[in-house]
Amino acid sequence: MTQSLAITDYVDSLAEVETRFDLSHQASPGFFTEWLGDLPALTVAEQQRLDLIKQRYLYHRQYGHLLEGGVNFIVIAPLLELAGFYDAPFRLRSEASVRIAIADRDDTVYQGRIDSLVVQEHLWIVLVEAKRTSFSIDVALPQALAYMSANPAPNRPTFGLVSNGAYSMFIKLDRQRYGFSDDFSLNRQRNELCSVLQILNHLKHLT
Repeated sequence: MTQSLAITDYVDSLAEVETRFDLSHQASPGFFTEWLGDLPALTVAEQQRLDLIKQRYLYHRQYGHLLEGGVNFIVIAPLLELAGFYDAPFRLRSEASVRIAIADRDDTVYQGRIDSLVVQEHLWIVLVEAKRTSFSIDVALPQALAYMSANPAPNRPTFGLVSNGAYSMFIKLDRQRYGFSDDFSLNRQRNELCSVLQILNHLKHLT
């Protein structure tokens, strides 16, 4: 069973997580290819559901009703349901929350929280809940890598999804090396939730 790491309470940069866990970033496109290439096709029903999710997100954002992590309920929960992570053989297990705060240019401090869910020992979902939808997913990347470093079978790759609902990015950790996918945003014309679901479907079969 994966252990909770108290160290994640103060690992707050990629440089620090690299030092503490002896990790190195791999920028080569050949390292993390699992999010590229021939991904499972989506059904018409899945595409329609994802279009509805994006439509709801854009609607509520227009009126500023995305406080306190509500975007995760609008986007992430139905996305995980579509990916089949609420059903056997997958198990969701919550890990310790990590509180974060970032000061804006006007010295306003925005509070947020990082929650990690394990759907398998080799697949992590890390969510950023914030008081504003622009809270960057970058703040969660070091903690996600710290959690993933507790992989009980380090000879197998571990994958993660870091998301605040509006923005999502995938991580691969393999033998002390890590890499990132492109980021996927609901602010672009194409519905990039389609790519996120395709990658999730692919990774769940790999893990």
